[in-house]
Amino acid sequence: MAKKVLITGADGFIGSHLTERALQAGYDVRAFVYYNSFNNWGWLDTIPKDVLKKIDVFAGDIRDPNGVRRAMEGMDTVFHLAALIAIPFSYHSPDSYVDTNIKGTLNVLSAARDFGTRRVLVTSTSEVYGTAQYVPIDEKHPFQGQSPYSATKIGADRIAESFFRSFNVPVTIVRPFNTYGPRQSARAVIPTIITQLLAGQTEIRLGALSPTRDFNYVKDTVEGFLAIEQSENTIGEEINIATQKEISIGEIADELIAQINPAAKVICEEARLRPENSEVERLLGSNEKIRKLTGWQPAHTFEQGISETIKFLRENLQSYKTDIYNL
Repeated sequence: MAKKVLITGADGFIGSHLTERALQAGYDVRAFVYYNSFNNWGWLDTIPKDVLKKIDVFAGDIRDPNGVRRAMEGMDTVFHLAALIAIPFSYHSPDSYVDTNIKGTLNVLSAARDFGTRRVLVTSTSEVYGTAQYVPIDEKHPFQGQSPYSATKIGADRIAESFFRSFNVPVTIVRPFNTYGPRQSARAVIPTIITQLLAGQTEIRLGALSPTRDFNYVKDTVEGFLAIEQSENTIGEEINIATQKEISIGEIADELIAQINPAAKVICEEARLRPENSEVERLLGSNEKIRKLTGWQPAHTFEQGISETIKFLRENLQSYKTDIYNL
């Protein structure tokens, strides 16, 4: 019998890719999407209809424990990805991040405890580390909440740890470094640059250019989730998904400009800058632990991933608002 899995946040960027890949890998998939009056299932609406009909789509709200319990009943594994993730939006709406990221995670953990769920994978973020105090950043690196978003993810991670230690809930904290690829929203820097260029803009508006990031191509991130779920050695662990390579935002912008429109130039826009003490200047992750526990390693080069991302955005530019600052 196929393993039954619930994927929260299945309507989002990484979640939709994980949903497709889990189905392909032979899992029986229930996709938890955010209920809305338009009956919009996010990126799941774009996948082929013959694939979509094989998915059990459950519309709910991760902040509501009743719907979460209904969705989780009978599941063997839960991949918990549902979250609010935009850092700028967290500056003026922090309450919503506490409700979604902390309480939503608590709802999943509480249901898992009651149902005896076999595995729970809670999605973290490299932002919990703040600016690197040493590199590569391993899982023992101190945490630093440099934005309301990262603070709520730290809180969610620590609640997840407490359920493992206090109640033996089989939790794994999965911590991807910056993921990019097809379907990512324009609030992230790579699609922000690409969509502005594809729209013909010659002044590419960005925030800080000096910070560096460790970028995972989305298909590699998804394979990391599956590799972690399939290993019993990962229970009770916090595990980075990282390439162990870094590149600055300015370097990415220069490369994309050279590929798409060499006549364009970057404009640093003050509205896009994080507050000084909130900017994470450097993220470079260690992938030693995930390699050791699962054998995972990235299968795509940055160049391959960027090529696929440009192709997708070129074909779907109408889905993006290129003339505004996307929070």
